[in-house]
Amino acid sequence: MVLPTQSFEICYPNIDRWINEHDGYIEIGSSYDSPFTSFIRGIDQGGMVVHGKDSYDTFEAAFQDLDIALAEAMRSEEHTSEL
Repeated sequence: MVLPTQSFEICYPNIDRWINEHDGYIEIGSSYDSPFTSFIRGIDQGGMVVHGKDSYDTFEAAFQDLDIALAEAMRSEEHTSEL
C-alpha cells in the first residue's frame, strides 16, 4: 500500500474549505438511477454548485478537477457578495 506524503487538506485546500467553511459536501461516484452523470460533485444547501466529468482515469484527477472548480465557484461567490 502506498501512503500519501501529504494530507488531503494540503493537497486539496479548496475541497477542505468548501466542506469546513461553506458547509458544502462532495459526492463521488456515478449512479445509473441518478439524473447526474458526473463522477464527482460539489453540493451545498442550494444544490449542485460544480460537477466534474463523467469519468476519470484516477481519483487524483477527479479531486484535482473538483478542487479547481470549487476554487472558482468560491471566488465567484466572494465577488458577488462584494457588489
